[in-house]
Amino acid sequence: MRSSNPVFSRRGFSRDNGYAGFSAQPQAGGAAVGTQGNPYAQPQGATPYAQNPYAQNPYAQQDLQHGAPPQAPVTTGRMTLDDVIMRTGTTLGVLIVTAALAWALLPVDDANISRSYGIAIGAGLIGMVLALVQSFKRKASPALILSYAAFEGVFLGVVSSVVDNRLADGAAMQAVLGTMAVFLSVLVAYKAGWIRVNRRFVGFVMAAALGFILLMAVNLLFAVFGGGDGLGFRSGPLGIIMGVVGILLGACFLALDFKQVEDGIAYGAPPEEAWLAAFGLTLTLVWIYMEFLRIIAILNSSD
Repeated sequence: MRSSNPVFSRRGFSRDNGYAGFSAQPQAGGAAVGTQGNPYAQPQGATPYAQNPYAQNPYAQQDLQHGAPPQAPVTTGRMTLDDVIMRTGTTLGVLIVTAALAWALLPVDDANISRSYGIAIGAGLIGMVLALVQSFKRKASPALILSYAAFEGVFLGVVSSVVDNRLADGAAMQAVLGTMAVFLSVLVAYKAGWIRVNRRFVGFVMAAALGFILLMAVNLLFAVFGGGDGLGFRSGPLGIIMGVVGILLGACFLALDFKQVEDGIAYGAPPEEAWLAAFGLTLTLVWIYMEFLRIIAILNSSD
């Protein structure tokens, strides 16, 4: 199970047309997906569920020898849903604490906003570098993930304070509530089997995300070298539309995150994989929160 995030690709999703849900039972056996360059480069009719990416896990061998699908782990040597919840709670807790500290200790009044902005941008850049390093690592590093959460929290705290205190009172809470609503909605839809996480879904989401990111990068370049808001993708009615598109993409990535957690538990992934799940979920939730905050800022700046 690789780390989930709104930028980098994922692997190990179903290629069949079945509905993804927490009750899905992938079939075990065959070579590990991690040993192949492309998890989808398989013969016609084959499915990555026929190959257990954790087949080398000694805790999964007993199930495989009997030819039965791996069941939810009951021993401490395999990742559990509780592991994912605990690691995600810890990561989000660090982010929230540092965001609250940044909000309280870095004022955004006229006399201090330049200094606070400078610290926030520096923290955001460090957080981005840490996220990139973890995304390219083969194994989870709790220190890297928690450090990312701490620096990202400082960035979010200052940005949220600026929007909340200078543009729209209560904007941060509205963005939090919106993010929670998206998370719960996608979770319910995923568990109910309304979302089909298959190869086509993954391909569409990754293509849409790549196009979205490239478009925002071009807009940023025009803004830096041409002044103003570049091509206008982050202001006015067009900015609101792009914000909604960003939220929808974030919701799609939540479905992919849930799928990875489900596969990791079903295949008996090692416990440290829970940190990767926490990292991916945190990245996606930050993405959605920022899009909500941006929409609220645009709506209030237009008043």
